[in-house]
Amino acid sequence: MRLVKPKKFLGQHFLKDLKVAQDIADTVDACPELPILEVGPGMGVLTQFLLPKERQVKVVEVDYESVAYLREAYPQLEENIIEDDFLKMNLHRLFDDQPFVLTGNYPYNISSQIFFKMLENKELIPCCTGMIQKEVAERIAAAPGSKTYGILSVLIQAWYDVEYLFTVHEHVFNPPPKVKSAVIRMTRNDKLQLGCNERLFKQVVKTTFNQRRKTLRNSIKPILGKDCPLTEDIIFNKRPEQLSVQEFVELTNKVEEALRETNEKPINDN
Repeated sequence: MRLVKPKKFLGQHFLKDLKVAQDIADTVDACPELPILEVGPGMGVLTQFLLPKERQVKVVEVDYESVAYLREAYPQLEENIIEDDFLKMNLHRLFDDQPFVLTGNYPYNISSQIFFKMLENKELIPCCTGMIQKEVAERIAAAPGSKTYGILSVLIQAWYDVEYLFTVHEHVFNPPPKVKSAVIRMTRNDKLQLGCNERLFKQVVKTTFNQRRKTLRNSIKPILGKDCPLTEDIIFNKRPEQLSVQEFVELTNKVEEALRETNEKPINDN
């Protein structure tokens, strides 16, 4: 069986250390009984430790060479190997509209996009675990006031409790990445709704963090305009990284009220 050569354009870094693979696979044990979807299995180093967990496992892989390898190496997985682009998939069809655990040694070049996809399907994904760049993991888990706290931190922490589990060093991969990696787990919190206009919330978070060095009074101008009376509120003296998720919710409600008073519509979400 011919080994698959990692492809740079797919962001592939194949994990070699079986102990690390076992530890990553075991992160799904926090969400027992749910079926598992693994993204980017490559040659199955993580898959081999997921299969014995006595629940349905499906894998989605965009690389045709890896798919061919998996079909030969794991014949018991045959019907559950999906050759597709995870970012373009309709996740409701995977397990007949039932919730599942998302996991993987995620391709580094699309890890943030994977988590935005998770947020779009949060009702289907009560738990997400896996390995990503250390820098991205730190960003997702960051607390308000931290330099790494940003868009991804707020949008994910609004809906998920985040655990930074452990760091993984470069030498356990082929080829070794230029950065360290980390394993995280995100578990849905009990919120069914945020208590604000969720589309506007996302817009406020993105707009203010796009000028994170400025105070909210300046960074909110693309939404509120230059001379909105609301910006005299004391909260606008702060910078976006100083606000908790709940404070962003409160800010969103204030912004929506101000927009309603001036009969302006929020700009389109991008």
